[in-house]
Amino acid sequence: MTLDDPALAPLWDVVAERLQRNGLEVHGVVTLDGLDRPARFALAGLMGRPIDGGRVRIDLVRLDTRLRETGIGSGLVAETAARRGPLVNRPGERAAAATRRTAVWDAVRADLASSGLDAEPWVESWLQSIRPVVARVPASRVSPVLAAAVRCLARLPGDGPPRGRTELASAVVGSSHALDDGTVLAALVLRAVALKVDTSFPETPAGRRTLWARVGVLSDEVSTTVLTLGLRPPGDGVAATAVRVRSDAGCESHLTLRDLQRIDRFVAPRMTVWVCENPRVLEAAMDAGTGAAMVCTAGNPTLVVTMLLERLVAVGAAIRYRGDFDWPGVAIANRIIGAFGASPWRMSRADYDSALAAAGAGLVELPGLDGRPVDAMWDSELTAAMERAGRAVHEESLLEQLVGDLTG
Repeated sequence: MTLDDPALAPLWDVVAERLQRNGLEVHGVVTLDGLDRPARFALAGLMGRPIDGGRVRIDLVRLDTRLRETGIGSGLVAETAARRGPLVNRPGERAAAATRRTAVWDAVRADLASSGLDAEPWVESWLQSIRPVVARVPASRVSPVLAAAVRCLARLPGDGPPRGRTELASAVVGSSHALDDGTVLAALVLRAVALKVDTSFPETPAGRRTLWARVGVLSDEVSTTVLTLGLRPPGDGVAATAVRVRSDAGCESHLTLRDLQRIDRFVAPRMTVWVCENPRVLEAAMDAGTGAAMVCTAGNPTLVVTMLLERLVAVGAAIRYRGDFDWPGVAIANRIIGAFGASPWRMSRADYDSALAAAGAGLVELPGLDGRPVDAMWDSELTAAMERAGRAVHEESLLEQLVGDLTG
């Protein structure tokens, strides 16, 4: 008989599958069903015993012994591989893969430790959250991309001078596009950043740009602006002259991050700069012909807003801040007053009570307060008064008083 008999094909199929599951070790039993007469005859010759019926169980150890003792073949593993191609040690491959995975994550932890990041509270959550991302990366690239992610995280500007995303990518990886949207590296780093600043992972390009900016990484220097009025930077530079000309004409200026780099100083020392949350306040001041210097945050301040305020404070400007009497407005005011030493501008408990009284006298229905109360750091009585009244007072309700301050 010959081991290449076509009637033995079902045997080699099931034996190949079982040996690979066994880690190429010869043990266990395989079962063949639906045997026709040629298959039974061939198996009988191979095993040296009669095969009756269409179903038979073959002991692999006995089959291996039979091959060797009769000289028909050199052993079950070798003969099966000769007929079904190279056999794979599946348990061994799984164990090797597990060892490689362990080595990868051990290396990441070592990189985090050497970068001084291992004790950060977000690290463990980050390592868990990126596993699905890493699972889609070719095995040869996993270690390099994780190492690059740790290097990027270690070089985030944070509270230091901001830097461009392409600059960071070039410094860490050697490619200016390594942190572009859609890259694995950008996804890994941003997941850590989201955990670091305690926010959800952004699903939109604008959200991702905002998240980068929160750790001092600029996606670009021209797309985001800060609305200003009345700034008169000295100097003959084109940018400074343009802002000064617009201010002299009573027009607003939208300054970019690049403008902040082009202009050395925006106001004279000790000058008062009035900061509002709502653009309507600045617009009303402009209509009234005020000569005051103003900055509008347009809600929660972005990086370009905070950078301008930092520049103003650095030259000794006195910041006065006005926002909405609602919980997000109080939170923004806390941030600006705390970060820049700003003075509250008509933001006291007495100002709130007066606004409520004026609204009542004018039969104005004020919106309700939504969300969780926020303690006002500048007035210990304000939050309790707002909770009792349960009403929000927005800046637009006080335009007359605010514009009066700016023009007086």
